Amino acid sequence: MFDSSAFTTLSASSVNDIIPPDLFQTSGVNLPALLILICLYLAVTLGLAWYGFKQTKNASDYMIAGRKTNSLVMAVSYGATFISTSAIIGFGGVAAAYGMSLLWLAFLNILVGIIIAFLVFGPKMRKMGKALHASTFPEFIGKRFESRGLQSWIGLFIAATMPLYAASVLIGSARFIETTLGVNYTTALLIFTVIVAVYVIVGGMISVMYTDAFQGGIMFIGMFFLLVLTYVHLGGVVEAHTALSNLAPLVPEKLAAIGHQGWTAMPAFGSQLWWTIISSLTLGVGIGIIAQPQLAVRFMMVKNTKTLKRAVLAGGPFIFMMAGVAYIVGPLSNVFFYNTTGKIALDAVGGNIDAIIPVYINSAMPEIFVLIFMLSLLSAAMSTAGSQFHTMGTAVGYDLIRNGILRGKSAHTILYTRIGIVITIIIAVILAFELPGSIIARATAIFMGMCTAAFLPMYAGALFWPRMTKIGAYASFSVGFFVSVFWYVFVHAAEAVPIGICQDLFGVPTLLSGTWAYVDPILIATPLSIIVAIVVSLMTKPPAQKMVDDLFDGKDEEEEKDPAVAGSSS
Repeated sequence: MFDSSAFTTLSASSVNDIIPPDLFQTSGVNLPALLILICLYLAVTLGLAWYGFKQTKNASDYMIAGRKTNSLVMAVSYGATFISTSAIIGFGGVAAAYGMSLLWLAFLNILVGIIIAFLVFGPKMRKMGKALHASTFPEFIGKRFESRGLQSWIGLFIAATMPLYAASVLIGSARFIETTLGVNYTTALLIFTVIVAVYVIVGGMISVMYTDAFQGGIMFIGMFFLLVLTYVHLGGVVEAHTALSNLAPLVPEKLAAIGHQGWTAMPAFGSQLWWTIISSLTLGVGIGIIAQPQLAVRFMMVKNTKTLKRAVLAGGPFIFMMAGVAYIVGPLSNVFFYNTTGKIALDAVGGNIDAIIPVYINSAMPEIFVLIFMLSLLSAAMSTAGSQFHTMGTAVGYDLIRNGILRGKSAHTILYTRIGIVITIIIAVILAFELPGSIIARATAIFMGMCTAAFLPMYAGALFWPRMTKIGAYASFSVGFFVSVFWYVFVHAAEAVPIGICQDLFGVPTLLSGTWAYVDPILIATPLSIIVAIVVSLMTKPPAQKMVDDLFDGKDEEEEKDPAVAGSSS
């Protein structure tokens, strides 16, 4: 990235300023109409949450929706969980500044996060998760490698790092409510948190899945009309993209110096901007999606493999409509701003990347769409926060307390999970009050990168390599974690410079200079984690043959004659 502050720009950081003060209030939005829409929205959301509560009969329902989620609900919930408010506004703003090269991220999200995840990882995760009677991602890993300790460590990792990620969503949501409804930040934060917490704590995963699907539907509608209206406003698809290409000479000198070659062109190969786009954004976020515990666990919630295959048909278009549209509309907003103000988007909003999409929406779109888009942002925030709360709660209450500290001897699964949800929500809320936006955004991106390095080799090995051992999993997890931390603190300029530890200890801002200072940790820590997983597993005692035979026999419940067995919960 560019310097110590550039990461804030790149990751939609300034989360406290994702919706700048008074941005919507000065746009002439019909506040009574907005209040009516929000009340109707909340009524449907809480109604679905109540329905989820009534459908929750046991721990399996509460933890993994009874392993009976249908394909459409699963796909939309999965996508809505991944896409948050900061993703739409923040990364849409990044695309407005740096161009359509971010479409490679949308492509990778669909290829890795949907096609590979649903067709390659998903079927194995669903089959093994059911065979192991696993209800969470940490429990799946722990049972696969026959290690309660590993389950507890992964639960601790999630409990310690995900609250920072959740806090960024809470802050963006609270600022959104503050600026649109005129309530103070504290009230907005508490109202939003309480609403999401109620349906997560009471209804569990079934409530989360149904509310996610509803919220995802609103997001899809909002982004669809955003794309259509943008092209209509700019005179058509060909005309809009031609006009954007013609703006290349207006690229600011500072951006041109780091490789920016226009909004419809890739950055110069090997330039600082190229490394930022490719390593930190495209690979870091694009690959990171497959190792997110709150997403991976959803594969254990479906009835059968056919459900996952059908889900691809909904998941792919949904992710494109969420991420792809943002990365198309963002750059095209430059054409609108140039036509109306004579400036490119970044200059028109005073250099605040996070303000580009909101200002564009308010300036270019009809009022009724502004109202719909506001609900889309609220939906994006609530769907992500709900899944975060549930994942954090299960990590603390189920993986750490019940199965770690109590060694699985307690039957109060739902109780401990609810306690865990409350604890982690309180931590996230405290962070939302205390931490500045730039720190929160860095923590969000770090969480995704560290999940990839620490979890992905172990996760893939658990699914596809019978020879991988418990010690190999421990070693891979440890190396991925510690190498990531080292690279963030001592090498990667975006984090190392503001942290300052490297400067204090060695008298230099980063231990490595030049291109190395802009290479994301995922490209270093993940390969090392893979190598360690293979080498250590080959050097240690293989897992029990019976377990290998049970998990890797190639059979699936779809081969069973009784279809009711396939849909039963373990």
